[in-house]
Amino acid sequence: MELNLAPKFAQKIFEGEGGTYYSWSSAEYELLKEAKVGGGRLVLGPRGFALPHYADSNKIGYVLQGSCGVVGMVFPEASEEVVLKLKEGDIIPVPSGAVSWWYNDGDSELVIVFLGETSKAYVPGEFTYFLLTGTQGILGGFSTEFNSRAYNISNEEAEKLAKSQTGVLLIKLPEGQKMPHPCKNSTDKLVYNIDAALPDIHVQNAGLLTALTAKKFPFLGEVGLSATLVKLDANAMSSPVYAADSSVQVIYVAKGSGRIQVVGINGERALDTKVKAGHLYVVPRFFVASTIADGEGMEYFSLITATQPVFGEFTGKTSVWGALSPQVLQASLNVAPEFEQLFRAKIKKSTILVPPQN
Repeated sequence: MELNLAPKFAQKIFEGEGGTYYSWSSAEYELLKEAKVGGGRLVLGPRGFALPHYADSNKIGYVLQGSCGVVGMVFPEASEEVVLKLKEGDIIPVPSGAVSWWYNDGDSELVIVFLGETSKAYVPGEFTYFLLTGTQGILGGFSTEFNSRAYNISNEEAEKLAKSQTGVLLIKLPEGQKMPHPCKNSTDKLVYNIDAALPDIHVQNAGLLTALTAKKFPFLGEVGLSATLVKLDANAMSSPVYAADSSVQVIYVAKGSGRIQVVGINGERALDTKVKAGHLYVVPRFFVASTIADGEGMEYFSLITATQPVFGEFTGKTSVWGALSPQVLQASLNVAPEFEQLFRAKIKKSTILVPPQN
């Protein structure tokens, strides 16, 4: 089974006054289509505004840069929007079909990467967006007659409603234009700062790992996904693990660089390459992945297509090797009892995150 796991950079899809949107193409990276996952990156300049829209896929947004982001969301059957503040390190789930708009109220760029699952998408491996307004908006798609009757307005008013906004997707709002203020109570419920969270694993000189599921952040359950943030220190290693529940991992390298290896079917090394900031790669179901950071360290954010993922580990206290009986381990490895005992002792002292070798 040939799978091309080579990491990819996103391609520029749209650039306007307000900012730029990038996406990973399933035509160029076919594994996205096979795994039914996708990714995009939004860059909003100061006063950049992403027009209201909804998408055909559940996804999670992770704020890579910026401290003055604002997002408004209207959930299906809701009568009011919720307005949320966003800053670097924030995670925000975006359910499919929910209408959202995004605004940069700061003086520097706001950068958000979106990762999601595309099992119900029109184009497997990609997000399809439906804009409410603008030259590609739903309003303009309907005739004047339909709009005038639907909203009980005149034909002239219907023309104005549908055609006043001549922008597409990302626009820049004029100075002085007021936007809604975020509601702190809603932000606390619907946004989670994974950077500030207590890590699940912290190993000195190796780094930290923070896992985020619906148990910690209930709103994640709305999109049926979970996430992990790994920050590796210089030359540290993230030990081999696999998703034991058949979920898929989509990984975005946020900072730094390193080397990754992925082993798959028949023990074949499916990937052995260098990755750096901006790369996205996919770890298919049951494949085993491991990473070693370069001298500058490495930070990566992963989306997992399960609400409560289960991982099989090859190191640490819950290692598969450590759980096997001595006789089975000796027979499986074809080694003497002394080597098996040495290996077992080393495994018990090992960790998921491994400091650099002296």
